[in-house]
Amino acid sequence: MLELRHFEYFVAVAEERNFTRAAARLHVVQSGVSAVIKAMERELGARLLDRTSKRVELTDAGEALLPRARAALDAAREARDAVDEVRGGLRGTVRIGTLTSVGLIDVPALLGAFHRVHPHVGLRLHVSPRGSDGLLDWLVDGTLDLAVVSAPGRPPPGIRVRPVGSRRLELVLPEGHRLAGAAEVRVADLAGESFVDFPAGYGNRTVTDKAFADAGVQRHVAIEVTDIASGASFVREGLGVAILPPFVVPDDRTGLVIKNVTGADLEWPLGLAVSALRRPSAAARALLALIDEKVG
Repeated sequence: MLELRHFEYFVAVAEERNFTRAAARLHVVQSGVSAVIKAMERELGARLLDRTSKRVELTDAGEALLPRARAALDAAREARDAVDEVRGGLRGTVRIGTLTSVGLIDVPALLGAFHRVHPHVGLRLHVSPRGSDGLLDWLVDGTLDLAVVSAPGRPPPGIRVRPVGSRRLELVLPEGHRLAGAAEVRVADLAGESFVDFPAGYGNRTVTDKAFADAGVQRHVAIEVTDIASGASFVREGLGVAILPPFVVPDDRTGLVIKNVTGADLEWPLGLAVSALRRPSAAARALLALIDEKVG
């Protein structure tokens, strides 16, 4: 007979895509995780995972089971939440998606304030190599409880995004660039430039791509980086120009020139995303309330 522990182990392996990481997350030995998964497969009469030396993939049966396993764990969590609220203390874990550089929200300060009030709640931070798009996918499939995202346009079905603020992206040029002394820079003036930018899925990349598409100007991205805070350093070294949120440009702007791009919609939004289909846990609701208080 399947128990909640089976579902917990299965979800951990499915999310981590690795038995070693799943065991570390569960604080058990790897052989214990393997034994539980094998027992599940025997009980269900189907292979749930395809194992290779480097990675674990879900089979069709595993894909079908995963949302139901998460639903079972969510139901158990809600039962525990109800008891904990009566007892006057929050427990559990909140899974939070965040960007590599946020700027408009002081994430460490928020989580520190939350931890001081709710010391028994675990906080797990996740960063996706696919930027905001990856975080939104994790919200949809239940991997995350909430996420700080930059999601221009309409969010995916089943996701609700509350705007937190925005910043206008600015053009960052190396000193001595042909446009460094220009009184005005428009998108058309940047045709033929090599850009330092971020992979598709990052909010600032989406905003910039749309601005160039709206102007009918093709853009060449020469270098893609995943750490937004390093973008200006690549520009300083002459590897391209970039369009960045101003807070990631170092205070020491030696070797850099910052310009506004006129006539273009370069507003970079930041928001707090949650599932519109699942009720957050009591701990997640408490964190959301704190964010509303501090940031709203």
